[in-house]
Amino acid sequence: MSWYNMTEPEVAEELETNVETGITTEDAAERQKVFGLNELEEAERPSVVLLFLSQFKDFMVVVLLAATLISGLLGEYLDAIAIILIILVNGILGFVQERKAEKSLQALKQLSSPHMKVLRDSSWVSIPARDAVVGDIVRIESGDRIGADLRIIQCQELQIEESALTGESVPSNKHPEPIREEGAGPGDQLNMGFMGTLVTKGKGIGIVTATGMNTEMGKIAHLIQTADTLETPLQHRLEQLGKILIAAALFLTAIVVLLGIFQGRDVYDMFLAGVSLAVAAIPEGLPAIVTIALAIGMQKMIKRRAIVRKLPSVETLGCATVICSDKTGTLTQNKMMVTKLWAGGQTWNVTGSGYSPYGDFFKGDTRVYSDDEKSLKQLLTFGLICSNARVLEQDGDYYLDGDPTEGALVAAAMKAGLTEEIREEEFTIIQEFPFDSNRKMMSVIVEDQAGKRYVIAKGAPDIVLKQCGSVLWNERQAPLRKSYEKQINEELASFGNNALRTIAVAYKPIQNEERLLHSVQAESRLTFVGLQGMIDPPREEVKQAVEDCKTAGIKTVMITGDHVTTATAIARNLGILPDDGKVMEGSKLSTYSVEELESIVEDIYVFARVSPEHKLKIVQALQRKGHIVAMTGDGVNDAPAIKASNIGISMGLTGTDVSKEASSLILSDDNFATIRAAVEEGRNIYENIRKFIRYLLASNVGEILVMLFAILLALPLPLVPIQILWVNLVTDGLPAMALGLDPAEGNVMKRNPRHPKEGVFARGLGWKIISRGIMIGVCTLAAFMICFGENPDDLVKAQTVAFSTLVLAQLIHVFDCRSERSVFHRNPFENKALVLAVLSSVGLLLAVIYYEPLQPIFHTTYLSVREWMLILVFSCIPTFLLAGSVFFKRNIRLNRG
Repeated sequence: MSWYNMTEPEVAEELETNVETGITTEDAAERQKVFGLNELEEAERPSVVLLFLSQFKDFMVVVLLAATLISGLLGEYLDAIAIILIILVNGILGFVQERKAEKSLQALKQLSSPHMKVLRDSSWVSIPARDAVVGDIVRIESGDRIGADLRIIQCQELQIEESALTGESVPSNKHPEPIREEGAGPGDQLNMGFMGTLVTKGKGIGIVTATGMNTEMGKIAHLIQTADTLETPLQHRLEQLGKILIAAALFLTAIVVLLGIFQGRDVYDMFLAGVSLAVAAIPEGLPAIVTIALAIGMQKMIKRRAIVRKLPSVETLGCATVICSDKTGTLTQNKMMVTKLWAGGQTWNVTGSGYSPYGDFFKGDTRVYSDDEKSLKQLLTFGLICSNARVLEQDGDYYLDGDPTEGALVAAAMKAGLTEEIREEEFTIIQEFPFDSNRKMMSVIVEDQAGKRYVIAKGAPDIVLKQCGSVLWNERQAPLRKSYEKQINEELASFGNNALRTIAVAYKPIQNEERLLHSVQAESRLTFVGLQGMIDPPREEVKQAVEDCKTAGIKTVMITGDHVTTATAIARNLGILPDDGKVMEGSKLSTYSVEELESIVEDIYVFARVSPEHKLKIVQALQRKGHIVAMTGDGVNDAPAIKASNIGISMGLTGTDVSKEASSLILSDDNFATIRAAVEEGRNIYENIRKFIRYLLASNVGEILVMLFAILLALPLPLVPIQILWVNLVTDGLPAMALGLDPAEGNVMKRNPRHPKEGVFARGLGWKIISRGIMIGVCTLAAFMICFGENPDDLVKAQTVAFSTLVLAQLIHVFDCRSERSVFHRNPFENKALVLAVLSSVGLLLAVIYYEPLQPIFHTTYLSVREWMLILVFSCIPTFLLAGSVFFKRNIRLNRG
C-alpha cells in the first residue's frame, strides 16, 4: 500500500513519528545515518590526483616530454631537468585554476539549497532542506518550495504547482484524505506534496515520506545537477585555429630544420631547435588559458552576484541583444509598500521603504500624526487585524513572514505605532474566512477587550463595495449613497492611474451570540472603511542599469503577470517603455502565432498579464528576428522559455530548482542590475580572451621568425632550445593569465553587441598579431646581429641579448594588448595582477642571466649597461613605433573632423 492510500494515523505509525510533537533531534540524526542527506547525488568528480595528472595530457606536453627523454638519452641532463621543471610549474598553475573554478561552481549548490519548517522536539524550526529526514512533520504555505516528498495530513485551500512532474500548468488542489485508487500517478496523488514543486496558495502540514534520490524528482533526476562542462563556441573555433597553426608550425619547423642541416649544422642541435620551434609556434596553452579565463570570469561574476552554470553563457552574454525581464523582484523590490490611503473623503500619502516600520503620513504637503486622524487610525487598525503576515527584524533589516500584500498593510500600521503585539493583546480572533480566488476577499471575526465583536474584511475594492450598505464618512456611519459610491470609484481610478494595487477594508459589528457559519453571512451588509493603495517600488539601481543596456545596444523587455496599468507605469518610470513603445496583454498575445508575433515584436516593450506559456512564444518570435535573447524566470513553468532562450537566467532567491536547472545563469539577488553587470562581465571576458590570443600569437610569430630569418641569413641560432621553451612556458604564461583579470575598458558597455559568428581575428586583430610578431622578430634578430657583429667569438652573449630582447619586447607588448586602440589609451598600472606578472617575469629573466648556477642551463652570461641599453631600445620599438603611428593617425583624423 502506498503512502497516498494510507490514513494519517497509518502514515504516522509506519514512519514512527508524532504529528503533535514531531521527532527529536537525536532521532533525526539517527534517521539521517540510515537515509542519508536529503539531496540528489552528483556526478562523480575526478580526484585531486587525477585532476593534477590531467594537466599533462595535452599533445604538446607529450611532445615536450618525448624531447626531454631524447635529451636525457643524449646526455643533455641539464636541459632535460629544466624542461621537466618548466612543465611541472605550468601544470601546477593549471591545476590551481581548475580547482578555483570547481569551488566557484560549488556556490551554485549552496545557493540552491532551500529551507524547510519542521517540527522538532515540539517546536517549529527552520532547517536546510538537506537535513530533513523521513518522518519529519513539515509546515508549508504559499510561496514555499517543497524540499522533500510529503504526505499531506492537514491543509487549508492548499494548491501546489506540479508541472515539472505532471506537465499540467494548473495547480493541483490538495486534500488530506486517503486515496483508494491503486497505482495513481503523481498528478492524481492529491494528498501528496513532491520535492521541487511550488505551493501557490494556502497552507498545510505534511509528513516527509521520501528524501533525496528516493523522491519522485530524484527518480527522474530533474533537480540540481553538477554544472555542464560544455565546449564553448570560442573554444571550438580556437581548436580549429590550433589545428591550422599546428600544420603551419610543423611546416615552418621542417623548413628550418632541413635548411639548417643543408647548411651543415649539427643534426642534434637542429632537432632540438625544431622541437623548440614547434613548441614556440603552436599555442598549446590557448585552450587551457581560455578555460582559465572563463573560470576567472565566473569567480568575478559570483562577486557581482551572478552565478554561471554553463560556460558557454559567459561568452554568449557578450552577444545579447534583448533582455526579457520579469518585473516582480527583478525590476522591483518585491516588497509591497502602502503609499496612499483614503478613508471618509480624506487622502493621506505614506513615506518609508520596504517593510520598514518607519515612515510618515502626509495630508497634501502637511505632515500629520496618526493619533490625530481617527479615520486613518481606524483604517490602519482594521488592515492590521485582518492580516496574518508578520514583519520581523534581524540585524537592522526588516523582512516579511507571510503574504506581501498583508505585509504592506502590517508595515503601514506599524508606522502609526500599531504593533503586532497590540493586535494580539487587544483583539482575539474568533473565526477566520481565508482569502478565496472566487470571493476575492478575506474576513475575520474578532472580539475586543470590551467584549464587542466585529467582522473585519478586506479584498478587491469592487467586490467589497458590492457587499457594503453603508460607509464611514467624516468619522460617522452613513448610508452608501450614489454620491459616496461615485467618489470611492473616482479614488479607485486615481489609485489605478498611479499603478497602485488597491485593497478595500470594511467592517460590521455583530452580536456576541450571533453565529456566522459561512463567509456569505459574514461578508454582507458591511460598512465601507477605506482604501489602501500599495506598490512594489522599482529598485533604485535598475533605472541606470536599463539606460546602460540601452547605450550598449541591448533592448530591455518587461514581461509580467501584473495589470497593464501597473506594468506600464513602472516601465515608463524605469525608462524601459519609450513614448512610441507598445504594450501587449496576454489575452491579445494568445491570438497571435509565433510567425504573426514576429512581425510586430520589435515594437513591443511590455507584455502584461502573461502566463509562463506566453514567454516561450515571445522568445521564439525575438529569435526569429535574429536576436540573441536573455530570458529571466523563477517558476517551474518558466523553464521551457528559459531553456529555449540563448541565455536562460533564473532567480536565486525565489526561483524553483526546475528553473535553475534550465538556466545558464543564476542571479543570487534576483536583481536586474546584476544582469547588466553580468553582460558587462561577459563582454569583458570575451575581450580578455582576444587580448591574450593577440599576445600569445604575436609572441609565437616573433619567436619563429627570429629562428627562420637567422637560418635564411646563415647566421648562428639566436636562441637555444631551452630559451625558447622558457619564453613560451614562463614569460608567455604568467602575463597571459593576468590579462584574464584585466578590468573592462571604459567603452565596453557603449558598443553594440558583437555578432555571435564574429571571427576570432575580427576588428583588425589578425593584422595586429602579424605586424607586432614581425616587428618583435625583426628587432630581436637586429639586437642579436649587432651584438654578434661586435664580438663574433662570444655567441653566448649575443644569444643572451637576443633572449632578453625577445622577453622584454613581449612583456612591453602585453600592455599594448590591453587596448583595442593603443598602449597610450590605458593606464598601465590599472591591472595590478599584470604588473605583478610582468615584474615576476623580469625577475625570472634576471635570475637566469645573473644567477651563476642557472647560466649553464639556460646558456646565458652577464650583460653590461651598454648591452641593456641596446636591449631596451629594440624591445620598445615593436610596441611604441606601431602604437605611436596609430595614435598619430587617429589624432590627425580627429583634428580634421
